[in-house]
Amino acid sequence: MNTQALVAQAYSAFNRRDIDGTLALMSENVSWPKASEGGRVVGKQDIRAYWTRQWAEFDGYVEVLQVIDREAGKVDVKVRLLVKNLKGDVLSDTELWHLYTIANGLIERMDIKEEGESNSDLGPSAAFSGHNRAK
Repeated sequence: MNTQALVAQAYSAFNRRDIDGTLALMSENVSWPKASEGGRVVGKQDIRAYWTRQWAEFDGYVEVLQVIDREAGKVDVKVRLLVKNLKGDVLSDTELWHLYTIANGLIERMDIKEEGESNSDLGPSAAFSGHNRAK
């Protein structure tokens, strides 16, 4: 599967809340940011648990705006992240970058870079803060 197809399939499965379909595109020891909590998780089972918690609190939808293939398995994906509470109120409508490392056709790592900020896993993403930061 080429990078464009991998990215499209991953976001489509995520938006459908198809955890198994999304995890099938990742390596066993994938490293993933906990955007709504801060920190990282490693491994498919920890990602499953994190997403289950996240989706019990937030309704996020991710739209791919741009995909840039870099060298050495690096892929930058500009996305629009729309985060709503479970009542349907918009908490955030933000554009940001998802930075992927791909190896052997699978996602090995994802990082988040928000506009004007360095890539950080320490705290939750501003997209989950409840403040609309849309440009």
